[in-house]
Amino acid sequence: MIHNANHIRPKADGIKVGGHQASSASMVSIMTALYFTALRPEDRVAVKPHASPVFHAMQYLMGNLSREPMEKFRGYGGVQSYPSRTKDVDDVDFSTGSVGLGVGITALASLVQDFIAAKEWGRDTRLGRMIALVGDAEMDEGNVYEVLQEGWKNELRNTWWIIDYNRQSLDGIVREGLFERIEKIFEAFGWDVVRVKYGVLQRAAFGEPGGDKLRDWIDGCPNAEYAALTYQGGAVWRSRLMDDLGDQGDVSALIDRRSDSELAALMENLGGNCVDSMAEAFAAIEHDRPTCFLAYTIKGWGTPIAGHKDNHGGLMTKAQMAGWQEHMGVPEGQEWEPFAAVEDVAGLRDFLSRVPFFSRGTRRYSDEKLPSPKIEFSADREISTQAAFGKMLDEVAKSDSDLAARIMTTSPDVTGTTGLGAFVNRRKLFARKAEDDAFIKHRIPSTAKWNFAPDGQHIELGIAEMNLFLLLGAAGLSHSLWGKRVIPIGTVYDPFVHRGLDALNYACYQDARFIIVGTPSGVTLAPEGGAHQSVGTPLTGMAQDGLASFEPAFADEVAVIFEWAIDYLQRDGQGDPDERTWLRDETGGSVYLRLTTKPLEQPISRADHGFRQGTIDGAYWLRKPGPNCSVVIAYQGAVADEAIAAAGMIGEYRRDVAVLAVTSADRLNAGWTAATRERARGNPMAISHIETLLGGLPSYCTLVTVLDGHPATLSWLGSVAGHRTVPHGVEHFGQTGTIDDLSRHFLIDRHAIVESVSELTAGSRVRRVGG
Repeated sequence: MIHNANHIRPKADGIKVGGHQASSASMVSIMTALYFTALRPEDRVAVKPHASPVFHAMQYLMGNLSREPMEKFRGYGGVQSYPSRTKDVDDVDFSTGSVGLGVGITALASLVQDFIAAKEWGRDTRLGRMIALVGDAEMDEGNVYEVLQEGWKNELRNTWWIIDYNRQSLDGIVREGLFERIEKIFEAFGWDVVRVKYGVLQRAAFGEPGGDKLRDWIDGCPNAEYAALTYQGGAVWRSRLMDDLGDQGDVSALIDRRSDSELAALMENLGGNCVDSMAEAFAAIEHDRPTCFLAYTIKGWGTPIAGHKDNHGGLMTKAQMAGWQEHMGVPEGQEWEPFAAVEDVAGLRDFLSRVPFFSRGTRRYSDEKLPSPKIEFSADREISTQAAFGKMLDEVAKSDSDLAARIMTTSPDVTGTTGLGAFVNRRKLFARKAEDDAFIKHRIPSTAKWNFAPDGQHIELGIAEMNLFLLLGAAGLSHSLWGKRVIPIGTVYDPFVHRGLDALNYACYQDARFIIVGTPSGVTLAPEGGAHQSVGTPLTGMAQDGLASFEPAFADEVAVIFEWAIDYLQRDGQGDPDERTWLRDETGGSVYLRLTTKPLEQPISRADHGFRQGTIDGAYWLRKPGPNCSVVIAYQGAVADEAIAAAGMIGEYRRDVAVLAVTSADRLNAGWTAATRERARGNPMAISHIETLLGGLPSYCTLVTVLDGHPATLSWLGSVAGHRTVPHGVEHFGQTGTIDDLSRHFLIDRHAIVESVSELTAGSRVRRVGG
């Protein structure tokens, strides 16, 4: 597969395709033993990214993948560089690629599995092992250790991590003695550690006279030295071993009894390169404790590039490949034949037909859709979007609906301060064993009633946003992995969305479905200072694929979006664009709500279809433009009061000032770009929602945009119909103060908006010092 992609398949651009032959070779025996002897259909595996070719080859061998995508490996329409749930056609459990994340999601998926199995609606769930195939260099990723700690706190079980300990990374050799320290970390967090160091050939040799001396030499040989000797082959192995161990009678005889090729095979027969040894190690586990297998391997095992320190990205030459093919006994022209080098084809076919893991075919499940809640929300005269969301979630929790039972909330140690308190008090925290709140037991007053129970629906995490998004990713795949739909809702301080951005992107890449609530957001979190005031998250919401981003200002908007979001999470259509908005809503996806703690005076009851549909589509006219409209103030989020007040002030000397309430710059922009592409394809009728809204404005009209976030979020609106645009927003780190202080400082208050319009009227620009 890899050789074909780099040396045989025509290249249009002449660039190396890659494919990691050495990293694949080191995993072959581990994956053979795992998939063909140990796994059951209910087990789920996150495959090491660079072992993707081995995974696809196994699927091809089992008849689950045709030859065509194999020949297109790393090409358009071919199997992916790294295993992908959404891009590959074979049965990928967890996407991998950004190293460390595939490791971590398995542990959090095990927590989700326990969460489901403990519920009345999930009692028939067959518990599987959540397994990660891990490159040893992945152990440098910090999120791996965050997950270890979280697993310990939540009594992790049914989790295996199998480390391909080839002791080589992209740039060099793994430092001596590192894993002794890593092993202590695993043991401290309650993991069993199983070292699989020697293969059957080595163990047999250790039983011969002098074998103990050979084992001691292997144990003492530095990683880099062992790799270099492997690359040089049997004759060099013999010379080195005789130099170090010769003239000792029994061990010299042990070496002499073997030819150069036999000696090389012995020295490369580490545990992870031995199918028998790996199968024995897997079969020996008869408990559900989390287990780490340290499988010693040779990177590039069995190939001409084995052991070379440059082999991570290296490729066999055509000459090396030809020699290796001959050595493997594969006739020329039969490179793609699954059983080309097999003597007993009938016997192997019979064996493969009985392999448990593949017995049920593709393991992609589904579950019935849950009805969206009908939220009849009567807002207080003044309320923040964060408080409104918390109250709505509590209203859902009060019901006895299937939806209420399937909600799983989670937060990284900010449950109470992000609006989840009422839900958690009502629905409890999840734990496999019940545990009462000591404060309640001792009758100490507290707003938080933290009872842990198997039927609890909130998973409390430590302060690690990577874990938050990995958990949401795992729970957001529950309908597909276990056939049990969960509605995951996570909350986090909005500035710390970026702490977990890699894991958020990873969750969306696998098409996990969840709601993430970033709150409080922006400089409205004024007293906390710049470290807690998010600036770029609205742009993140716009740029992230698979995530519909909203920033409502009022409680009734939150209610409309929340009701829509529950349905959107569960959609799984073909993705044909809606010709009203040109959004691909039928595909569904996850939802991001950017909320604040700033209370706003609420508008009178609005139940008309235009308001509701506009809120979902991304914008509606709060104050419609007249025929001679010269100024439109377009706002998003908590600056609504400033924008409305500014419109009133400007209206004293300007006619037909309009106010555009933007609830989702993300959806407006996505619809506009999609419609633009469609017109380029020859369809002049493709008109997006924002084009409909702005299309009737006079050409001389000015758009003034404002939000508590980066101004680029809305400044593109001027490009829709060619209107002059004056953007207001936050571009720099803030400081402490009141909301009014910071609004004035960043020129997102009503006076700054009015002043920018006054400058246009005067025909001059008066520079005012801002943030």
